[in-house]
Amino acid sequence: MRFKNRRFAGQVLAKELADYSNRPDVLVLGLPRGGVPVAFEIAKALNAPLDVLVVRKLGVPDQEELAMGAIASGGVRILNEYIISLVKISDEVIARVAVQEERELERRELLYRSNRPLPNLQRRTVILVDDGLATGATMWAAVVAVRKHQPAQIVIAIPVAAPKTCHKLEAEVDKIVCVETPSAFQSVSLWYENFPQTTDKEVCDLLAKAKKNGEAISLGI
Repeated sequence: MRFKNRRFAGQVLAKELADYSNRPDVLVLGLPRGGVPVAFEIAKALNAPLDVLVVRKLGVPDQEELAMGAIASGGVRILNEYIISLVKISDEVIARVAVQEERELERRELLYRSNRPLPNLQRRTVILVDDGLATGATMWAAVVAVRKHQPAQIVIAIPVAAPKTCHKLEAEVDKIVCVETPSAFQSVSLWYENFPQTTDKEVCDLLAKAKKNGEAISLGI
């Protein structure tokens, strides 16, 4: 199955997550940027609040698509020791890449969340959403970041993922919902008919729209 676009992928995923509808403990967290359009459709269908958890991949220099680790809000950093050893990446290179990505993470935190803290995640069911997973480094960092807040449950929801990545993450969370796990995965973009880069403006607009929808629901409109 190829998805028309991210919004359509979110609608498909929302049907798989119907058991979480209209539950006051549920919170949907999209991973910017590409995960937010997917998460928006899920949050809307489940009648759940939407927020973001900012994560950044630590790409191998000159091979940025290959993740040697990832960082997430709250000072979380994970490293893929296998990749680091395989490519022979020095501590100095890791530190340099981490500093660059931390700057971008801080920029996005300010833009998307105005530096406001995450909502209270303690004893909540947190649904983490991205548009797809290749190595899963950023999602892994997101799980570590959320776990620090002692949620009741962590659920990963993704349209498509590499089978090995899905299997590894399955052991780290309470539930993982993945629509497609193709054996010939190659890359996330291949499983979408339309896969443009999500812009900062789109993320901000969707977050504002989700907030407005949530306020309308709370007022019974």
